[in-house]
Amino acid sequence: MNPHQFVCREDGQVITEELFGDQIVRFLYSEAREKAPALFQMLTGERASDLLGLLNFDLPLSATFSGSQRFLKARGVDLEESLISANEMKTPRDFFERKICYWKSRPMPEDSEVVVSPADSRMIVGGLSEVSYLKIKDKFFKLNELLGTDRTDLHTIFHEGDFAIFRLTPEMYHWNHVPVSGVVRDIYTLDGDYHSCNPGAVVKMVTPYSSNRRVVTIIDTDVPHGSWVGRVAMVEIVALMIGGIDQRYSQQKYDSPTDVVPRMFLKKGQPKSLYRPGSSTDVLIFEPGRLEFDQDLVSFRSRSDVQSRFNAFGGHLNETEVKVRQSIARKIGEKGRS
Repeated sequence: MNPHQFVCREDGQVITEELFGDQIVRFLYSEAREKAPALFQMLTGERASDLLGLLNFDLPLSATFSGSQRFLKARGVDLEESLISANEMKTPRDFFERKICYWKSRPMPEDSEVVVSPADSRMIVGGLSEVSYLKIKDKFFKLNELLGTDRTDLHTIFHEGDFAIFRLTPEMYHWNHVPVSGVVRDIYTLDGDYHSCNPGAVVKMVTPYSSNRRVVTIIDTDVPHGSWVGRVAMVEIVALMIGGIDQRYSQQKYDSPTDVVPRMFLKKGQPKSLYRPGSSTDVLIFEPGRLEFDQDLVSFRSRSDVQSRFNAFGGHLNETEVKVRQSIARKIGEKGRS
């Protein structure tokens, strides 16, 4: 299988990713899927995902964790920004669910018209319109399936809108933050599988994000103190070894976490939820004509010198590595819905 590369936003360098469990994923999504479909279905189900999570993340850390720290440092993981030291981490879960001093290490633009990244991740931007220069349709997901086939109201709202996909890798900070300010109009869970978000698996499955278990939060930003980019669908998607998505919104740092419920006001940049260990994915869906993505993210997506496995979908579909609370888009047009 071809290597997978992404673009570093800070300096534009092309980085070759060492994909976690790539050989296992390759077996699972080729030989097992084709020759043993029952086994494939079992291994991508909830019970197998929970078991793999237990074996990988809940057993005590070994004495070789110092070597693991060197491994993580080589991948840009800064344990100094964690609120607990490496010596206090007793299991891999402690590391993967770590809290960080995001108010210091992940500064956020003060501009109220900016949309920010919900996670440390590798992201790609796209459009659902047939005439969009960012068009990517029915590749990573099918909109109607992603939001729920019975949610025709949302299908209409987000028809021909824009989207951004954020892929979290296992070593990354696994808290999701609110990308916009606004009022929660709805939040619901859709059941599904636990497919890997490894780029090779995504290409094999074609539309895995709309078949995996996920939590959908609809945020209305056209409200007082909102971001005024229309309604935004924030879709948090589980993957292999992800045991759950815990809603833990905090207005200040990580203090007094609460469940996310309708009519709650969410402040941009604050912690919203936590992925239990593993890889996972966020998808943001925006109403058409309400924002424009940052130009560097658009230009990096189409660079011809990057070997992305997503190129198998056609054209150049490169990811850019971003940090949580970093600018990704800006409001355009007049306030209020058209």
